[in-house]
Amino acid sequence: MPMEYEGLRLRLHPQVYEPAEDTFLLAENLAVKKGDVALDVGTGTGLIALLMARKASYVLGVDINPIAVELARENARLNGINNVEFRLSDLFENVEGEFDLITFNAPYLPGEPEEPIDLALVGGETGREVLDRFIGEVPRYLKPGGVVQIVQSSITGVEETLERLKKAGLTAGIVARRHFFFEDIVLINGRKRE
Repeated sequence: MPMEYEGLRLRLHPQVYEPAEDTFLLAENLAVKKGDVALDVGTGTGLIALLMARKASYVLGVDINPIAVELARENARLNGINNVEFRLSDLFENVEGEFDLITFNAPYLPGEPEEPIDLALVGGETGREVLDRFIGEVPRYLKPGGVVQIVQSSITGVEETLERLKKAGLTAGIVARRHFFFEDIVLINGRKRE
């Protein structure tokens, strides 16, 4: 059953994270500018990458889940979007170059992934392992003045993320927040100094 969002038609797959409130929080606050070169880490269905492609000159979407990569490619074809590429990659493993904008909807549940779908949700033993690895590597892939946008749950320590981004040399702050039953979903923007 396909879904529609902002004029995009998306096919879904049971082993790929379905766009939800955290995705939409990012979608509504995307910092993409005309002509940007953008990277969407953990692209899932490809929704964020496809939205960025409307303004960006080129978008790369990567995911550790091969089913997600195929699905995102299919969704790009379905919508006739050609300035986007999808690749299998564990975070930055198969990424080179620098970007104006990097987005990441971080997995945050503690535990070990068992199925492909879990890769979108489970972030390691404390729930922060994947996010911390991402923060440690992201500055190398940002152009001077480039922006990283991270969606995360309050469950895994928003202050710690802000602290780690600052240690990585980025200026960071919360730009949007939504409250759900037992957690806040926050969107953090980090900017690399020019």
